[in-house]
Amino acid sequence: MFYDHQQIEKKWQKYWEDNQTYKTSNNTDKPKFYVLDMFPYPSGAGLHVGHPLGYIASDIYARYKRHQGFNVLHPVGYDSFGLPAEQYAIQTGQHPAITTEQNINRYEEQLRKIGFSFDWSREVRTSDASYYKWTQWIFIELYHSWYNKNTDKAEAIDTLIKHFEEKGTEGLNANQNDELNFTAEEWANASDLDKEDILLNYRLAYRAETTVNWCPALGTVLANDEVKDGKSERGGFPVFQKKMMQWSMRISAYSERLLQGLSKLDWPQPLKDSQEYWIGKSQGAQVQFQIEGHDEVVEVFTTRPDTIFGATFMVLAPENPLVDTITTAAQKAEVDTYIEETSKKTERDRMSDVKNVSGAFTGSYAINPFSGEKMPIYISDYVLMGYGTGAVMAVPAHDERDHRFAKKFNLEIKKVVETEEDVQENSFDSKDSVCVNSDFLNGLNYNDAKSKIISEIEMKGIGHGTTNYRQRDAIFSRQRYWGEPVPIYYKEGMPYTLPVSALPLELPEVEKYLPTEDGDPPLGNAKTFAWDEVNQKVVATDLIDDQTVFPLELSTMPGWAGSSWYFLRYMDPQNDGEFCAKNLSDYWGQVDLYIGGSEHATGHLLYSRFWNMFLKDRGYISHDEPFQKLINQGMILGMSAFVYRIDGTNKYVSKNLASEYQTQQIHVDVSLLKGTSDELDTEAFKAWRPDYANAEFILEDGKYITDREVEKMSKSKYNVVNPDDICEEYGADGLRLYEMFLGPLEQSKPWNTQGLSGVYGFLKKFWNLYFNGDVFEVSDEEPTKAEYKVLHTLIKKVVYDIENFSFNTSVSSFMIAVNELQKLKCNKRNILEPLAVIISPYAPHICEELWSLLGHNESIEFEKFPALNEDYLIEDEIEYPVSVNGKMKFKISLSAQLSAKEVEDLVISNEKMQQILEGKTPKKIIVVPHRIVNIVI
Repeated sequence: MFYDHQQIEKKWQKYWEDNQTYKTSNNTDKPKFYVLDMFPYPSGAGLHVGHPLGYIASDIYARYKRHQGFNVLHPVGYDSFGLPAEQYAIQTGQHPAITTEQNINRYEEQLRKIGFSFDWSREVRTSDASYYKWTQWIFIELYHSWYNKNTDKAEAIDTLIKHFEEKGTEGLNANQNDELNFTAEEWANASDLDKEDILLNYRLAYRAETTVNWCPALGTVLANDEVKDGKSERGGFPVFQKKMMQWSMRISAYSERLLQGLSKLDWPQPLKDSQEYWIGKSQGAQVQFQIEGHDEVVEVFTTRPDTIFGATFMVLAPENPLVDTITTAAQKAEVDTYIEETSKKTERDRMSDVKNVSGAFTGSYAINPFSGEKMPIYISDYVLMGYGTGAVMAVPAHDERDHRFAKKFNLEIKKVVETEEDVQENSFDSKDSVCVNSDFLNGLNYNDAKSKIISEIEMKGIGHGTTNYRQRDAIFSRQRYWGEPVPIYYKEGMPYTLPVSALPLELPEVEKYLPTEDGDPPLGNAKTFAWDEVNQKVVATDLIDDQTVFPLELSTMPGWAGSSWYFLRYMDPQNDGEFCAKNLSDYWGQVDLYIGGSEHATGHLLYSRFWNMFLKDRGYISHDEPFQKLINQGMILGMSAFVYRIDGTNKYVSKNLASEYQTQQIHVDVSLLKGTSDELDTEAFKAWRPDYANAEFILEDGKYITDREVEKMSKSKYNVVNPDDICEEYGADGLRLYEMFLGPLEQSKPWNTQGLSGVYGFLKKFWNLYFNGDVFEVSDEEPTKAEYKVLHTLIKKVVYDIENFSFNTSVSSFMIAVNELQKLKCNKRNILEPLAVIISPYAPHICEELWSLLGHNESIEFEKFPALNEDYLIEDEIEYPVSVNGKMKFKISLSAQLSAKEVEDLVISNEKMQQILEGKTPKKIIVVPHRIVNIVI
């Protein structure tokens, strides 16, 4: 019977949509299971075949859990704010909302074609005001909260104000920007403005001067992961380090909890390691060094206070405020030049560049508090302002980077840890030794020396033991248009939150999407974007009088704001009264399975954990962590095609002749190849782009053969394969099976369209099991033991595979089972009905059609997954190979129920064995039950 995949797939996609088959109920006595894909950003290019890989895996698992009787939440939505739509708006004038809507419609059309079992009724978009109303509400909650270290959680700011009213800062243990000291009386006497300023020091969302990655060409601040090699990832524009007043999120308050929480999560170890490294916990001491001729001190954090006697110079971060104060006139020009150069590097670039050594001398000296020796003070880009104190005491004998710096600038290298190593040539970084040349520390091991020196530091009153974290507070404002407006207005220069009743604060219309002439963010172009405090509404900007009408914040939120809590909104997406009803977040709880790319390790996954912990602290949800199990899917790689252009010409030489010429390798679109071959369609190539219209070709055997290479699938490499084309030719079920068949989910693997024919052939075989010629024919006859064995072998394998996410081996098992059933000419209902259920998570369309033909009126989706009966897997007979003196002589079939002794007796009495023995008695007989018989004679 002809397998018409196009007609079948259209039919069932329409059925699922019309019947809302995958709509999830919140009211059920079923156990819950929450399966989620990482939030897609709807780009203009649409999906290529690499994108659905994770979605197909999560969809198989969601369908499998429904078959197991779970109430499955498997939603979809769009992370629809983003820089690409804004850049397009700047270039064309088209509003980002229009571009985004078009892109989403394209994505949705493609996703529906692949047959995903999403609950479309729960779709959310971060750029919808009904959604970002609650992103703004969470910001307001963060603003009105502080972190109490005594209770180890976030609390309402009112409890902090109460503490100030009763005790001032006495007994306060809070996360803060600066350590403040004042009495209850001083608090009471402070002006309202001063009180607001003090509270900003503690709020979890706060405004402060911060060093940021500033991109003048884009007119905005960029996150570290949006910058590559000193240039913006989008557009490749120069990026500079710049100090600006910015909103920040106090994620640093959660560093220890974020670290400890990792142990409870079922995540890939490399991903946990990335977060652990990013958080960067270290224990050591904070120490103050006097500066010769200045009142100021340099404060350093060091993890090796035991080596303080070997500290021979100091290095400050170029942006350390002390640099201006202590740089001498003679060194000022050199220092200023160095600071300018450093501003072109991001913090991430500076952290990763461990080989290059650079710096500048300030002209000033610090005094080592224990040796009394003078230490020249340098600046260098390897010291970061945000980590520790923005200054390090350099111990070149025992730190590789300090050693390279000392060698470059000819600075003293002093051994203070015993080693045979020549520290003048190489640093000795080990802690497995004892102190030398260190006065009262001499002879002490690392732990004893560390305790002793911290005690001395504290007795001298120049510092204390402390724990430090590399993770810094997350910058939260972006100078862009297309993002969530920050619900803040300014009165006398101080920020105040809008009332919750005024939310959402909607994005205003603007004439242009670039910064204003005064350098304000694009929202500065809005004509209606001011806050009327009396009438509690947004009014025209020209009404600002700083009496009753005040300016609103012109920055917008970063791309990660909306994606830091979307998993909660899916639980209750239509709720206008709260971000998510508590009873629903209690029911759905954590995401049970989260699938997405590893590139989000230190961005989205950290911010989501932070916001989740915060919302739990404030009592809005009950679970600590958002994502219990996480899988990083690998990439599907493209097979790029290249032509060879002879330098300085418009002539192109075929692959195997290219070595005879000076050539340049150029990517060409894979759609220009003939069929599935490597041959270029030269006419199509000439029509592809105007500059190729007059191309000439040097052919081999009358053909132009392109070179091929496996690379990341991307639009820029012209190696993208559109899933729509695959669905058209091989069907969505073919695409789904093939993507799983390519290899283990977590690994990267190359795409090869030719490979689809094998999977498509399997689907046709599977389809034809249910037909006799063109007639649907399924028998109610009882299956044979052999047929049951094929079915239950498959059940056992597929259950194991799905639960271990080994989807590729399941597809192989389907093929084996269908081949065996075809050989047995099986058409029994008791085999073919459960077979359709087993395969349906992978290939839902064909299985729905077969289920319907089998006489069922309901969707196959909620049919119970077939139960394994191990009895069918027990062998009746075992074929034993009989080996004599290490050589296999013959095979004998015996009952599987026989004991080893019974097997031995039957083998020895066998006629063939008697001929081999020729009357001799075997020296040794070894029976491996159900496997083999070995005889030594």
